[in-house]
Amino acid sequence: MINWKEAKKAFTEYLQIEKNASSYTIEFYQKDIDNFFDFLQREAISSLENVDYQTVRIYLTSLYEKKLSRRSVSRKISSLRSFYKFLDRELDVKANPFLHIKMPKTDQPVPGFLYKEELEKLFEASDLTTPLGQRNQAILELIYGTGIRVSECTGLLLEDIDFDIGSILVRGKGRKERYLPFGSFADISVQNYINNGRKQLLQKTSTPSTAVFLNARGNPLTPRGVRLILEKIVKDAALTVNLHPHKLRHTFATHMLNEGADLRVVQELLGHEQLSSTQIYTHVTKDHLRNIYMNSHPRANHRE
Repeated sequence: MINWKEAKKAFTEYLQIEKNASSYTIEFYQKDIDNFFDFLQREAISSLENVDYQTVRIYLTSLYEKKLSRRSVSRKISSLRSFYKFLDRELDVKANPFLHIKMPKTDQPVPGFLYKEELEKLFEASDLTTPLGQRNQAILELIYGTGIRVSECTGLLLEDIDFDIGSILVRGKGRKERYLPFGSFADISVQNYINNGRKQLLQKTSTPSTAVFLNARGNPLTPRGVRLILEKIVKDAALTVNLHPHKLRHTFATHMLNEGADLRVVQELLGHEQLSSTQIYTHVTKDHLRNIYMNSHPRANHRE
């Protein structure tokens, strides 16, 4: 009989060592597994090998009775399916009761994005005569110009930027690396910040750093710091939009697709493993595609 705690420990080590999963991801897996173990104890099921399809159906019913969202239930099914797949491969538990359980359909929210007019106001908001203004402008231009995640932005090092060919080396989820191009606006803003504002910020501390983006004390900027910076830019621009780093990433993808970029190219730029993760942005562009069709196809509109 397999010990529950030992199985959980072995799976956690697998996630850490073989999958290079983040601490955040591992924490979610552990919570989902603990929740399932608690259910098994309440049902007086003493062994993982004794869990069958009917047991899982009862477990799912208990989740819905707690008013959990379909997205949360889907995550738990996915976590436990991976857990049992690991048990099958490493601990000889042959039956995976979650294998044929269908995921509940989830309503994917359409990601918010900024219009070009709103972006222009944001790009004009920072005081480029100050170190912090130069930094803020560089962050805004780089996230919108490349679509990188906020964690990828704060993890950027000086040696990751190649101004000669206009590209950055990005370390994404699961320690996966990808090279991204950036345009002239980001080039000018980032170079101005590195050559001027960053040097002034670095003088505020005795600790050297190769992080590109620094806070007011000269230390590496955190993702929370970037969020606060974007909130300040919105306030300075006198806009009422809700701006967060991921919204800039959404805007990057939406504008790329609106201008005719191939979906798989955008997938690669965003660092998505699955194309389905990128396809959500096509929902945003449907109105744009309809307008093009109605204005371009000879028989789209009846003309007098």
